[in-house]
Amino acid sequence: MSYYLFMTAAAICFLSVAVHGIWGRHIYLGLIADTNLPAREKSISAVSWDVFSVMLLVSGLSLVFVAITPQAIWMAYPIIAMHLLGAGVFIRLMMKGHKELAALPGAYLLVAIGLFSLCAVELGS
Repeated sequence: MSYYLFMTAAAICFLSVAVHGIWGRHIYLGLIADTNLPAREKSISAVSWDVFSVMLLVSGLSLVFVAITPQAIWMAYPIIAMHLLGAGVFIRLMMKGHKELAALPGAYLLVAIGLFSLCAVELGS
């Protein structure tokens, strides 16, 4: 069962990479280009968008490795922490008045990846 939970979390990561890293990037960078932000801030914004996509890709690859190598289950703990804490950032910002974040999938996907991985660790240990 742990294997399937890890693979489900990895699949969510890979799907998120495709949606966030390709489709979302195109939309986001188009919106940023239309702002009056200075070039440096536009570049920093693009980098932060892409770093999140890379984080999702590395998380997915790591979770696949953990799923097929049960002895590496310890590798799941930082991934769980990163995703649940990342969801916490979204939730905190929503509570601070950024209500528009509730309409975006980021927090929900981060929670799902973190919880599927946590359940997999609990079942695997």
